[in-house]
Amino acid sequence: MSSIIDAAVEALNAKLDGQSLDGSAKFVIEDEGAVRIDENGASANDGDADVTMTADVDTFKGIMSGDVNPTTAFMSGDLAVDGDMGMAMKLAAILA
Repeated sequence: MSSIIDAAVEALNAKLDGQSLDGSAKFVIEDEGAVRIDENGASANDGDADVTMTADVDTFKGIMSGDVNPTTAFMSGDLAVDGDMGMAMKLAAILA
């Protein structure tokens, strides 16, 4: 498993801080792997999800640090969203 994915799982679980997601979401980090978030938290997992968000490493890191606004990244084409946009918005609110 990639160190980027390991760091992503750790960072997402810290941001979730005990909050749960009513559904599932997956971040696909290009050339690294996938992180799935559900009611149990984040894990390195490429399973099916209600929404899949795909970005390169720099965009993902920027979203996690707060330097990149997910909506702006989506509008500029740096973040692709496939599936339930409502679930993507719920996740963005939890991670903000």
